[in-house]
Amino acid sequence: MSPGPRLSERPPREDVPSARRPSRFTPKRVAITVLACVIVFGGGGFVAYRAVQNANEPPGGGLTLEDMGRLASGDLSGPDPETDALKAAAEQAYRADKLKKDRSGAGDSPDDLDWVVPKQAPPGDGFPAVNFPPGSDPSPGSNKATAKAMLGDFGFGEDQWGCLERLWHKESGWNERAMNRYSGAYGIPQSLPGSKMASAGADWQTNAATQIKWGLGYIKGRYGTPCAAWGHSQRVGWY
Repeated sequence: MSPGPRLSERPPREDVPSARRPSRFTPKRVAITVLACVIVFGGGGFVAYRAVQNANEPPGGGLTLEDMGRLASGDLSGPDPETDALKAAAEQAYRADKLKKDRSGAGDSPDDLDWVVPKQAPPGDGFPAVNFPPGSDPSPGSNKATAKAMLGDFGFGEDQWGCLERLWHKESGWNERAMNRYSGAYGIPQSLPGSKMASAGADWQTNAATQIKWGLGYIKGRYGTPCAAWGHSQRVGWY
């Protein structure tokens, strides 16, 4: 009986099959990559928007340990590097499209906005897409009045109102149905994804007051005040 191969002569151990390796390509990273391509090649905002929608994860499918830690501690407004990168890429895609239109001599039109109103309120994290209530068109004036009345609940003085009004006018036109055509951010405060607003109420898809409540909490938790959030938006194009 011949002796077995020496230790040094044994064939190297095969690598772990690729199917068992953790993927580095999360849906957020795929969306960011697609948005970067849009910026470089001018593919148009809706291409990026569709890519983001196609990258939607099933409930709980994309939570990292950091995400779960933030949820457990109640910190729903802390910095999220991947989401921030997606916001920045969407802003660059919008600017690239606008520059392209300006060069072609196209005049201003509703399509020049970086947001659109979808036919259905978007899904997310177990929420199905829903139809908007019939006969309930958005009312920016009413939404502003609701937000102004809520300022004190979050410790903001009336001196912060001007900043908030300008911030959300830029973000959504105070339209609770506004969806960013580049990133998929949704609602008056442009939550990304929109389902984050479910922490303020299950009716986040259609209720302006729920969106405003979440948005004010997000601003307070991340920036401290609406004026600080507005300043950040002025510097980089998003908040």
